[in-house]
Amino acid sequence: MQFIAFILLYPLLRFISILPFRLLYLISDGIYLIVYYLIGYRKKTVRHNLSIALPHLSDGERLAIEKKSYRHLCDMFLEMIKTMSISKKEIEKRFTFTNLDVYLNYEKKQKSIALLCAHYASYEWVISMNHYTQFEGFAIYKKINNKYFDKLVRDIRSRFKATLITTRETIPTIEKNERNKHLGLYGFASDQSPQASKAYHWGPFMGIETPIHTGAEMLAKRFDMNVLFLRVKKVKRGYYEATFEEMFENPKEVPNYQISDDFLRRVEKQIYEAPEYYLWTHKRWKHKKSSFNFRKA
Repeated sequence: MQFIAFILLYPLLRFISILPFRLLYLISDGIYLIVYYLIGYRKKTVRHNLSIALPHLSDGERLAIEKKSYRHLCDMFLEMIKTMSISKKEIEKRFTFTNLDVYLNYEKKQKSIALLCAHYASYEWVISMNHYTQFEGFAIYKKINNKYFDKLVRDIRSRFKATLITTRETIPTIEKNERNKHLGLYGFASDQSPQASKAYHWGPFMGIETPIHTGAEMLAKRFDMNVLFLRVKKVKRGYYEATFEEMFENPKEVPNYQISDDFLRRVEKQIYEAPEYYLWTHKRWKHKKSSFNFRKA
């Protein structure tokens, strides 16, 4: 069944990917009407998240953000498909870096780099930075159940020199690279909720006590990687601007959880500036602190 689903959908995805952006966004507008008004995809989750994360806004203001977030979600879905055929020139025009020199200076320090970012604006097109880097880029992702679509995602991102590794492959990959003195750039999107069994640390996120992903911090400390944050801004439809922010050069000297907490403060700042570009469909605040037996890191 997985293969049948793949061969039925692949021609459609390929066709969509070669459409000009003007037509692509017309399709996105149609998908938005279906997803938001007819299906109501995860609307209950989105409204709950907005109500607890942005309680200072009126119902009308949150509703406006909700609708804009669904429009952006549909745009991003179509942009992800477009990545199948987008040219290097086109993606570099649409996803620009304001201060690439900051990143390149960190490469000169000859230490691997942990790049932290959020599920905000366009996290898919971050892979285009591999055109500018000397270090091999590794993107940590959650494996897709359908092995054919999983391979498709890997193939798409490999067009931009990105190597995808699953969460299970992360530590073995970094260990192997360290043994071989192979410097790497490791991308972590650590703003979503961790598994209950991996809730080592809790802290406020958008004013709500929540479990926090600490994997990126622990790996940065273990392998002495420099830590950068990538702030992404949506300039207009189909155009994004990314800025590198220095976080920590010697993570082993930083108190535990400070890197993770600092990361979330930066994510919060992005969200408050333009909340409609955050991924609100994820159940980010689903865990209750009172229901956990705490573990020591």
